Amino acid sequence: MIETIVSVQLPIKEELKIKKNRLTPDEMTGRERRICIVSGLYGDELGGQYICGEVIRRIKANYDMLKGIVDVYPTINSLGLDSRSREIPMFDLDYNTIFPGSADGDLAEYTAAKLIEDINGADFCIDVHSSNVFLKELPQIRVNDDVSEETLELCKSLNMDLIWIHPSTMVNEGSLAYALNEIGVPTIVTESGTAFRIKYNYCEQVIDGIFCLMKKLGIWEGETVTPREAVVVNDEEITYLNCETSGLFVTHKHLYQRVEQGDLIGVITKPIFGSVEEEIKAPISGILITLREHPGVSEGTLVARILGSQEEE
Repeated sequence: MIETIVSVQLPIKEELKIKKNRLTPDEMTGRERRICIVSGLYGDELGGQYICGEVIRRIKANYDMLKGIVDVYPTINSLGLDSRSREIPMFDLDYNTIFPGSADGDLAEYTAAKLIEDINGADFCIDVHSSNVFLKELPQIRVNDDVSEETLELCKSLNMDLIWIHPSTMVNEGSLAYALNEIGVPTIVTESGTAFRIKYNYCEQVIDGIFCLMKKLGIWEGETVTPREAVVVNDEEITYLNCETSGLFVTHKHLYQRVEQGDLIGVITKPIFGSVEEEIKAPISGILITLREHPGVSEGTLVARILGSQEEE
């Protein structure tokens, strides 16, 4: 059932609406568990649109297997999606910095508060992201280091390649995930692919993981894949590679690829001179988990992340 959770009048007789699709069993017992799937906080992240649509389609195809409540919010930042803008247009505001919002606040704060109000009480929430236009990420979960053991175990059923545990002191307190965790709704963030693109194999991996999690929670009784065994890592196990010059980043590497210490990751070129200005080499051995997607770079730009322990060298 399509529900409008918040509606705000805009100039020129327009109306901002945030909607959800609620899917429930045909016969409710009152003891059903509820999961929320949220996407579209950034208007340039299109992979989440596909993921939400496919989750709904798969449930409808086997509706008798649904034993709990699934709330799907495909387009939180609908203005950003319409304009293909990462921020909320007109306000030039990062939506994922203003939660939990305020019922007495401006448009962004008000809609944020209504979203939190609607999700409150859920048993689990997944905030689906697709990186940004600059970086390509392998399918992963990002959680705080104060996450409960129960939540961490549930994360392992999500079919991801990586569970990245961040120090809670580094987590944005204005994010949706932070605000929901603060009120007792276990919430995790998934990242995969890149903005403005739909990498279908990554999306299918996330979708399969969502159904695995729903089965674990008793929300879904249909067939699911056997979840991949995710690597659980902390910040100190990930090495960032930043360039020291500006130009064009050229690489023939790809995500998941193993590199050895000293391997060439890519080069920074100056097209006007036909020259190589900098060679980016792996400082450690490990697996590429992030790779620069947009080739234009300037001094200090992040071009790659490698998963590997410094102690191995």
